Amino acid sequence: MVNIFVARHGQDTDNANGILNGHRNGPLTDLGRQQAANVAQKMLDAGFRFSTSGGVVAEGKTILSAIYSSPLIRALHTARIFADVLKNGASGESEVELLDDLIERDFGVMAGLPTSSIPAICGDDKILKTDTINYFLDPEGAETFPQLVDRAKRLLDHIETLTKDLPTDSSILLVTHGDFGKMLLAAYYDIPWEDVLRQFHFGNSEVLLLSKESSPDKAHLFETQQFNV
Repeated sequence: MVNIFVARHGQDTDNANGILNGHRNGPLTDLGRQQAANVAQKMLDAGFRFSTSGGVVAEGKTILSAIYSSPLIRALHTARIFADVLKNGASGESEVELLDDLIERDFGVMAGLPTSSIPAICGDDKILKTDTINYFLDPEGAETFPQLVDRAKRLLDHIETLTKDLPTDSSILLVTHGDFGKMLLAAYYDIPWEDVLRQFHFGNSEVLLLSKESSPDKAHLFETQQFNV
């Protein structure tokens, strides 16, 4: 399989206001747009380029042969910022392709509620607590983490089909969300989802590498100290 880079969207209005978003479709904030532009520029400076005309590493550059995004606007706008920066002035459209399975976890009845309400609504026995985030496990209408892992495996199978004609050292970028991005990592490396939630941070516009040549503890391309849910 090709190398897969996974980016989380920049800060959106719900992140800024401490609201659980899930499938809510609010836009990026000014900070969120700047976060995406800053990380895209870091990738550009590190030798990344976006070009649909080829997907191999050449002249010290990592060529992203495709950028795929969640259909939610916060991810799509982030993906377009990445594409525009990583084109590096090349002509032509910065085409971003949508993949429905990159959408964030369905938060069910928790969507639209303050993050601070999680303990009171869900109860301690239905929460996985970490140093930075309380994860609700199975409130009414929400996808569970095992269900997210199954969706991630399905998506990885689909990506393998989409990229089957690319050289094995090709790279692509997926722009997604916090919970689902972590479950992509869990599915790719076959790590228990509970361990990923306890051990892995995935902040706004942060980028992970999923590769058979890289271990999960080296997944962060650029690490930030930002802990929005």
